[in-house]
Amino acid sequence: MMIDIKHPYYKANGFCLYLGNVVDVLSQIPDNKVDMIFADPPYFMQLQGDLYRPDQSKVGAVNDEWDKFSSFLEYDKFTKDWLKECYRILKDNGSFWTIGSYHNIFRVGKEMQDIGFWILNDVVWIKHNPMPKFKGTKI
Repeated sequence: MMIDIKHPYYKANGFCLYLGNVVDVLSQIPDNKVDMIFADPPYFMQLQGDLYRPDQSKVGAVNDEWDKFSSFLEYDKFTKDWLKECYRILKDNGSFWTIGSYHNIFRVGKEMQDIGFWILNDVVWIKHNPMPKFKGTKI
């Protein structure tokens, strides 16, 4: 599916938001044109069953199709594909930020380094009620 990058899903104050497959959208952006990328890729949570909070309410977002991959190999290929496009479109002095969980961030970081990104820092967001502590099973 090709996305019309001249007509974004949302545009305001120099900010554009596109709706579509990430590789399809990024592949249409010219080289070295983007100042900053903020990515929130699928975490590939690999849940075997339902996840509940301490109040027994169900956490639903982690079972969506966009977070399902058949294997680490498939997830790594997807990750490499979108990161290569990010690397291509990012300006030489651009900034790239990505977020993740322990499920995926080290795999993403490995692919970033293999592609040529130079990781300067990592920022830790200390959440007071993070997953997977919803179940109280992790330290």
